[in-house]
Amino acid sequence: MSELVTFGETMALFAARRTGPLRFARDFDLGLGGAESNVAIGVARLGHSARWIGRVGADEFGDLIRSTLAGEGVDVRAIADPEAPTGLMIKGRRTADHIAVSYYRAGSAGSRLSPGDLDPGLIRGARVLHISAITPALSASCRESVRHAVAEARSAGVTVSLDVNYRRALWTPAEAGAWLRETIGQVDVLFATEAEGRLIAEAAGPAELAQSLAELGPRHVLIKLGSQGALELSGGRLLRGEPCQVTEVDPVGAGDGFAAGWLADWLAGADAERRLATACAAGAFAVTSQGDWESLPRRDDLRLLVPGDDGVSR
Repeated sequence: MSELVTFGETMALFAARRTGPLRFARDFDLGLGGAESNVAIGVARLGHSARWIGRVGADEFGDLIRSTLAGEGVDVRAIADPEAPTGLMIKGRRTADHIAVSYYRAGSAGSRLSPGDLDPGLIRGARVLHISAITPALSASCRESVRHAVAEARSAGVTVSLDVNYRRALWTPAEAGAWLRETIGQVDVLFATEAEGRLIAEAAGPAELAQSLAELGPRHVLIKLGSQGALELSGGRLLRGEPCQVTEVDPVGAGDGFAAGWLADWLAGADAERRLATACAAGAFAVTSQGDWESLPRRDDLRLLVPGDDGVSR
């Protein structure tokens, strides 16, 4: 059994190599991306077993997703759907400092995930079930799949982790907020940016917001503050995670890296200070190269962000 089980949609990713309007792009890098599979890769790289479940098209992109995740040490259950294609994500850099991401996922294989695709035994045998609020926004069957998985996890005493990961292209703030408020009481670990947390509760500042969210059920609340680091509220104790100084190349995937780092250290039994530091480091690594997950760290990489390192490995 895998220590972490997650599920959702992973898409083929085309990233333009040229900066400027996408219509002038001539060359693209082909890869893949998906919030949940990014977390699975991050957890696996940090030394823990992870399983990803999802639907993909019976096409080359589905094969790419299956083989890439398996190559990263993730236990893959990629269900080939002969009636729907693998979703696509197109990433362009309009200026040197602005990345635009477009999704082509309506009617995709990933949006057709259903409760029957989720083996209850795999969920009940895990230590953590990790979900994101992207999945319930994709379709009614995806929403029911999340409800089913969370119910199975809770009945078996499996820790439930939720990353808000709000996507405005998928649903409105009101729709997302309603689902999140309905679900948060069943969640043990919550990851959110300050703006995402305010979809659920209102408070004066990030510390007060963490407290308001914790009062709704989660035992661990993580507020991601970008370049300002992060806050963790666990057991009534508030901690601040300091940001790591890196050169940002591509900001997409930072939140997934953060969640992966925190969950990996939670699985390892690390104390709150250590897991928050690892989360901040993993999130920082994620932005240091092109791609959603390619720069996620392994354990030996974490020391590279220790203050005082001269930047040269010998």
